[in-house]
Amino acid sequence: MSENKKPVSADPADDNVGSESRLPATPDESIGELSPETPEDDEPAFAWMTPAAAHSAAAQASTVRPGAGPSSGARTAAAPVPRHGPSADGPSADGPSADGSAVDAPSVDGSAVFHEPLPTSMLQIRPPQEDVDRRAAQREEAAKVQPVLPRVLQVVLAVCYPVVLLVLAIRLITTPLFLWVEYHRPGFPADTFGFSTDDRMTYGSYVVDYLLNFAGPRFLADLVKPDGGKLFAVGEVSHMEDVKSVITMAFIAGAVLAVVVIVAIVYLTRRSTGGVRRGLFAGSIVTLVLVIGLGVLAFAGWETFFTDFHQIFFKNGTWTFYLDDSLIRLFPEQFWTDSGLLIGVVVLLVSTLTLAFTWPTKQRRNLSKRARNPRQGRRAAAGI
Repeated sequence: MSENKKPVSADPADDNVGSESRLPATPDESIGELSPETPEDDEPAFAWMTPAAAHSAAAQASTVRPGAGPSSGARTAAAPVPRHGPSADGPSADGPSADGSAVDAPSVDGSAVFHEPLPTSMLQIRPPQEDVDRRAAQREEAAKVQPVLPRVLQVVLAVCYPVVLLVLAIRLITTPLFLWVEYHRPGFPADTFGFSTDDRMTYGSYVVDYLLNFAGPRFLADLVKPDGGKLFAVGEVSHMEDVKSVITMAFIAGAVLAVVVIVAIVYLTRRSTGGVRRGLFAGSIVTLVLVIGLGVLAFAGWETFFTDFHQIFFKNGTWTFYLDDSLIRLFPEQFWTDSGLLIGVVVLLVSTLTLAFTWPTKQRRNLSKRARNPRQGRRAAAGI
């Protein structure tokens, strides 16, 4: 019985020391007792719970160390190292160098750790001044280059404008209103063969309607006079058929060119500041030159001008008639003189107004320059 008893220490402090070494006071103390010198076979099932083991596993997974690493059984416990921000000794331990390349920062145990450069590290490096000046010069040159399509559309607008305006003026004289004004105006020559003003208005309206409708030659060939005779001879009907073909082609061309003009105006309004103005300005100048030139030729010799005009569009011998033919009685020479004068006045007036409204004044030129150079426009607006 006495052999199994444990001897009692004479000093009570010895007992306290033994109890503290056997049973830790708190769980934190038991975790903190694990050190790098603790053997791996000491509680291996709970080794992953220690802070040192977790930190070591994360560092091994995210970094590549040059050379041989520590032994598999070693555990390290250290405070986390900040990843970014300058330190007292210089730049960040794991950040890029001044030129954006990767650097090796010391790890917890003193070995070098390789870190990839940040994706935006090169944005902090200013390129050489030569490159900056060269790129600025290239941007200025690119801003000065004008697209080709707006210039082409300006030329198209300048060419189509006179034709469209001329077709519109011709359309004015192919109306019953113009017939009524002509037959009732003072000084218009009367028919010496018996047509009254009412007869002229009635028969002349048939001719104008034939030029604008889709009817065939019978529309005029079947007309008869009060005495029962044919109103128009065969040659007159054939000539009016030719006139209808020319008028129809002119109206179709005018309609197509009018659509082209509208498309060009819409495009230039959206894409080229001042493009519509420049195109119409050039077109009005072309129109004025043509109208003035043709007017000079007409006043210099009306009969020669009238004959040359008919020879361009009609065959010889198909447009000459006797004085007692119905076409001559309905549309005498004075009628065509007034028609040419009206066409010239309308075209001249409209083109002159277009020229006045599109004249390149100083203010309009400045607006176009600021629109072509947005940077200069912003400086001018800011008063720089």
